[in-house]
Amino acid sequence: MKWDEEAEKALSRVPFFVRKRVKKRVEEDARSKGAGVVDMGHMNACRKRFLTKMEQEVKGYGIETCFGAGGCPNRACHTDDLPEKMEKVLDGKDLKGFLKQKVKGPLKMHHEFRVSVSDCPNGCSRPQIADFGLMGAEKPEVSKEPCSGCEACEAICKEKAITLQGETIRIDESRCLACGQCIGVCPTGTLVSAEKGYRILLGGKLGRHPRLGEELPSIYTPAEVLKTLDQCLEHYRRFSIQGERFGEILERVPFEK
Repeated sequence: MKWDEEAEKALSRVPFFVRKRVKKRVEEDARSKGAGVVDMGHMNACRKRFLTKMEQEVKGYGIETCFGAGGCPNRACHTDDLPEKMEKVLDGKDLKGFLKQKVKGPLKMHHEFRVSVSDCPNGCSRPQIADFGLMGAEKPEVSKEPCSGCEACEAICKEKAITLQGETIRIDESRCLACGQCIGVCPTGTLVSAEKGYRILLGGKLGRHPRLGEELPSIYTPAEVLKTLDQCLEHYRRFSIQGERFGEILERVPFEK
């Protein structure tokens, strides 16, 4: 559905974690009124509804994704159906019903359990500040194929994790973010994928007391991601006192995978 310029600018200022939901609600409202273009009248009506009847809009969780599936060239991991599978796990926990039992007073958007999926370490969907954040990862290793010494891998690595000594490639594991770009530019197959999947970050949040997510060791397959999400949700439900964010729970009771 088309948006006029003013309404589109207003949407861009909506907090990122509810932007998709607001857009959907605004377009539904515009269609119900027979409008062909979304304008500020529709935006203001939706804003008022979110502010005065926010509990009706709370789902109990939210999922944010990056533009990776749209063809982003930086993708380190391609699992287009993972967000849908994660949503099924979240749906099965009845988080809105759980929060109603724990939170004193009406539910707000900041009570929701937030999940973010980014297909590379650029983190466009802000996984560092989600309760459960994912970053696509592809870890390189040196194969037996001889190196031509072209230096393409060294040039593309922003972390300076790769150095060439003649035709010998050295990878500094402490610097490598597993973006996989060095693998993509290697013309000889000297650099290959050692491991591919997702890095998992837990307990990130903004608010009055911001906190970056803590990274679990290793790189996880999509199946392991789903299992870990389920374990984290059980930990969240078990140790939540008043519906606080996952990071606050982890500071009291660390998660043990």
